[in-house]
Amino acid sequence: MTKEFDYSPIDKILENHEKTAVIAILQDIQEIYHYLPKEIFPYLAKKLGTGEARIYSVATFYENFSLEPKGKYVIKCCDGTACHVRKSIPILEYLRGELGLSEKKTTTDDLMFTVETVSCLGACGLAPVLTVNDVVHPEMNPDKAAALLKELREKEAE
Repeated sequence: MTKEFDYSPIDKILENHEKTAVIAILQDIQEIYHYLPKEIFPYLAKKLGTGEARIYSVATFYENFSLEPKGKYVIKCCDGTACHVRKSIPILEYLRGELGLSEKKTTTDDLMFTVETVSCLGACGLAPVLTVNDVVHPEMNPDKAAALLKELREKEAE
């Protein structure tokens, strides 16, 4: 038996936006679910009086939107030039190894962590850098990454 999708959070979002503010609506939906569930597209199309393909095209055009579930903690590991030469790859390898992830499998089964690589986080002077839900963690190394994971796991255990 499949669980019925609860559209009430989406209805609240729609109350706060103009019908033409598709990007802002999708951003708010993604903030709640950490991705854009497939169930929202036909629902939004009907509510906004537009085509499902239009909404889907916006969601797939912008890299910031995800159609795949992401973890509660999205860890972005910078591999731009400054971070790379300051050894960001061992940090990425540690995170993937510790969390059982790979280049193809980026989110843990419990939806707690997602690890992504990005080309630049714009904090080159602090390299190597990670962000966790857009909070910058500077001058990282595998040991600091281990401490950060431990801290996040302890936060969840509280």
